[in-house]
Amino acid sequence: MTALLPDKPDHTNYFRQQFMTKKPIVTARSPVIESEQQRFERILSRDQFKPLKAILGNLDRVVMAMQEAIITTNSYRNFLDKLGYRLTLVKQIHEQDCYLRLGQAGGIRAVLPVHDIATYSTMVMLVNFDSTVSTTPNAVDFYDVQLAQFKVQLMNKSGDAP
Repeated sequence: MTALLPDKPDHTNYFRQQFMTKKPIVTARSPVIESEQQRFERILSRDQFKPLKAILGNLDRVVMAMQEAIITTNSYRNFLDKLGYRLTLVKQIHEQDCYLRLGQAGGIRAVLPVHDIATYSTMVMLVNFDSTVSTTPNAVDFYDVQLAQFKVQLMNKSGDAP
């Protein structure tokens, strides 16, 4: 037991009075209301969807049309079909050769390579002016997975899945 000396203040009681009895200030934040388009763009801007974002940015369609197509399809091919693009599969695409054909005269609107570090390969997607998308079967498989993961996060209304 400690005895308090008359010339020394009671620091314990001072601490209790100043810090223990004050209630923390709680501020209620109003929930941020996000439009469907803002949600779509926010989820699409995540690092894991950079390749998908590059493709969607070059398809020349409005966000709402792309969102409807994503929600109502289960594959990359069907997604492109719903947007009015035809998928053309080729065995191999030489990325450097495509840059020579970039532009209205060459018929290619965008050359979109994805470098897969795990397999030491590059998957190239070509968005053409004639509403076709040219790529390889490996790239279609890659974008099937990307689209499925994006769809899960887009439809998760209960919270933000990472």
